[in-house]
Parts: sequence; C-alpha cells; structure tokens
Amino acid sequence: MTPEHDESDLPVVIIGAGPVGVTAALLLARRGVRTLVLERHQDVYPLPRAVATDDEVRRILQAAGVGEEFTAIARPANGLRLLDARHRTMAEFRRTEDGHHGYPQTSMFDQPELERLLRDALARHPECELRGGVEVTGVGPDTTGPVRVTYRDGAGQHELWAEAVLGCDGAGSLTREAIGAGWEDLRFEETWRVVDVRTKADVRCWEGVDQVCDPRRPATFMRVGEDRYRWEFRLGGAEESVRELIAPWLPPSYDGDFEVVRETQYTFRARIADRWRSGRVFLLGDAAHLTPPFIGQGLCAGLRDAYNLSWKLARVLRQGAEESLLDTYESERKPHARHVIRLAVAMGWAMTGGQDSAAAVRRRLLAAACRIPGLTEAAGRDLSPRLTAGPLVRRRTRRGLGGTHCPQPWVRVDGRRARLDELLGDSFAVLTAAEPWPSLRALAHALGVRVITVAEIGDDGTLAAWLRAGRADAVLLRPDRVVLDAVPAGGCDFTDTAAWAPLLHTTRSPHPLRRTAGRSLLRSAAR
Repeated sequence: MTPEHDESDLPVVIIGAGPVGVTAALLLARRGVRTLVLERHQDVYPLPRAVATDDEVRRILQAAGVGEEFTAIARPANGLRLLDARHRTMAEFRRTEDGHHGYPQTSMFDQPELERLLRDALARHPECELRGGVEVTGVGPDTTGPVRVTYRDGAGQHELWAEAVLGCDGAGSLTREAIGAGWEDLRFEETWRVVDVRTKADVRCWEGVDQVCDPRRPATFMRVGEDRYRWEFRLGGAEESVRELIAPWLPPSYDGDFEVVRETQYTFRARIADRWRSGRVFLLGDAAHLTPPFIGQGLCAGLRDAYNLSWKLARVLRQGAEESLLDTYESERKPHARHVIRLAVAMGWAMTGGQDSAAAVRRRLLAAACRIPGLTEAAGRDLSPRLTAGPLVRRRTRRGLGGTHCPQPWVRVDGRRARLDELLGDSFAVLTAAEPWPSLRALAHALGVRVITVAEIGDDGTLAAWLRAGRADAVLLRPDRVVLDAVPAGGCDFTDTAAWAPLLHTTRSPHPLRRTAGRSLLRSAAR
C-alpha cells in the first residue's frame, strides 16, 4: 500500500463511533482539529445499553454542542434507594435537579437516541468525517510522530496516517492490544440478566433507581422513559421468566401491553488498563476501564476521558504546546477512574450482599450504617472526586479549590440569560471576586485568557460564595472547568505559576477553524 497524505494536514483518527468517540470528535472540532472516525457498524446500534448520566457529563455534552438536544431526550431522576428483600426502603440517596454543574444530578436516557443526536451534530461539522462499515486492522508502530492506521472495507485494504489515534473501541479494544496494554483486575465479576421493557402499566417506581439488597436475587430497577423501564437481576439458581421476575413491580394480575425491548446477559467486571498511552496513541472509555453499573458511571467515565484529553491534544497539535502536556491525561484520569470503579464495586458488594460467607454480615452492617444521621446525605452528594494534585492541579489544603470543578450558574451575557460556560468559552479563564489587579491582568494577558469579575456577570451569588468557601480571591480555570490554581484570600498571585506555566506555553496562536466541506479526510490508497 502506498499512502497518499499531506503530513502538514493530517487528521486525528478516532476508532469507534460510540458516544465517547463521537464526543471526542466534536470537542476537537470546536478547537479546529480535523478528525476521521472509523466505525465497524454502518448505523447506530439500535438496542439500549447505558441509561444514566450525571450533571458533570451533561456539562460535557453542553461543551460538545448538544446540551439542549440532550435535555429534550433526558429524564431527571430522584436518586438511588436501597431496598431489602421485601422492597422496604433501607436508605435513600437523593439527587437534586439543580446540581453543581447546572443540570440534574442524575438523568435517565436511551443510548441510541444519544448516539443519533451526537452523529447529527458530527455531520454538521466540516472538520469531522465518519466512515462506517470498516474494520481497523492495525495501529502503529509506536512513534511520537504520525501514526499509521490500517483498515479494510468493501473496497479493500487501506492505509492512512494520523496526527494521533484515539482508541474508543470498547472492552475488546484492538488499540489497547496495539500499545501493549493489559488489564489490571480490580476483583469483581458477576453475570446479570438485563431486561428492557416498554409498557403502559402502572409500574411501581419512585422516579429513581432501586437497588434490591436480596441475597437470593439482587436486582436493580429504574424508569428510563415515559413507558420504558429496565430491570437487572443477578444470575444464580433456577431462572424465572421475565414476567415472574418483574411481577413485584406490576399491578396484581396485570395482563395488558408488555413489550420486551431487549433481554440479554452481561458479565459485570472491574478492570483498568495498566497504560493508557503510547506516543500519540491513547485509550478512552471501555478500552481503558470497565466498571460495574451500580452507580451509573460507566459511560460517564468515558466522556470524562474525552473532555480531559481533547483540549490538551488540541493545544499540542494546533498551538505547539509541549508534548509532555499529554502525559497529564493518564496521570489525571487513571486515579479518578480507579476511584469511581472501586466505589462501584463497594456499592455493588454492599447492595447485592455478595455470594461469600460474609455476605450476611455485610448486609447487617449496611442496614446499621444507613441509620447513621447524615450519612446517606453525604454519600449522595457527588460521585466524581476532585482530581489528584499534579502539574495542572495545584492543591495546598484539603479545602482548597484546586482539582475541583467550577460551578455553573446562570449568568447574563449581552442582556440575555445563559449558562456560565457560554461566557467562559472553550479556553482558559480567570474568575476573580475582586477588581483585577495589575499582576493578575499581566498573567492573563501572557496566557491569552479572559479575566471575569464574578460580581459583574449577574449570577445568583453562587460563584462568590464558592470562592469564599474555598478561601480564594481568584481561580484559573482550565478549558474543562477544573481549577488549575488559585490566588489565596488576601494574596496577590497564584501559588504555583512556575510549576504549570511551562506546560501551557505555546509557540503559535490557535488555528482558525478550517472549512473542509467537499473534501475527504481520508489520506489513503485502496488496493
């Protein structure tokens, strides 16, 4: 194969057009980066899979340009309840409709609908091209320059070169194999039966997620849409029919409409890849980590990967930032993903009781813990921890704001009501509680970022209160809205400028968005 390519204008190749891959493409497009998405299926996989997301991920979808479209298909949920074997409430973890990120803390949705709206958005971006019906056959070799990708389709074998490769190709990832990464087993594996049903029956539900802590038959139940419901049951012993399994939730002797949309078995596992990057090849989503579904964070983790990596990769590719900036992708996301997976495993063992000799003890301890005042409220606040300290997260105290997300209240922009991120834009920003002082303005000018005084943007006082609680007069926000550094209350400068400034130094201005309509992103030769 003799490739045809212009090395000055290569795309980023994304393997996999699920929600993680397409969201990564949209986020890169907003920063002027061309992408070619390779997908083995021609169309969206039609059956339901992921059904829950949180307010942080709603904010990521907003950044990708599909926030309003997702609102139209999402259904806010009340939170999580733990039920005993007789369906009596043991504990309730409430989630609000106005979370830290400006959206309901938990939302239910249908994954095929999400994928369709993401692909519709992708089609509106001339920087993006999606090629379906192709099988990627090779990635590599490992280099710091352009990456070779081979694939085949109905026309034969192809070869192309990419500025970078994002492996969003799932649990059986070829990309993970290509970079020599292996799985670290976090010691959870159970097989469950998953049933999606459409019915107009008066199903017993509280508009949230129920976890049935029954040692004989642990189960999960949730309402997904107006007439859509999901049940999950751990396998074991004699298997019952779907109607028998879900009878406790239906009216007695119900014989009305009842459509099984999907019934399948999943083996829930807890794993994390031992490496997420090799040169310009990266792992995202299920290619990098697998989590049990008990806290609804599987898809959320993958979209966080896309948001964390996209702005860094764009800064390296389009603004000449140091390649070492890309090292912070794995160093930030891997500990975060591990924490969330372990939390899911812990919740799973607590809620299902496990299958070992200590299961009964765990259930009694759980019931006792749920009666501790304030515990369930604290446990339900936020499932996503702050990022660990590192080159792009400066933390001085446990109460400091470094590594946390800035809240997103409604503000006034040009006389209209808007979400904060619309005002902040896609780059860095400085938020300050006081009138900007000369050294702050000088730093902002050197970084090429906006300085925004919170008293002047018409929010409800959320931002000023957040800064006071964090004992900060100003913060530097990254493009993913994480606090990089803060000016302590009464201080005059950021605490660690020398540590992070070299990573953000760029050698050129951002590229303008290039129009590529009518021109294929494919730089290959078929044989």
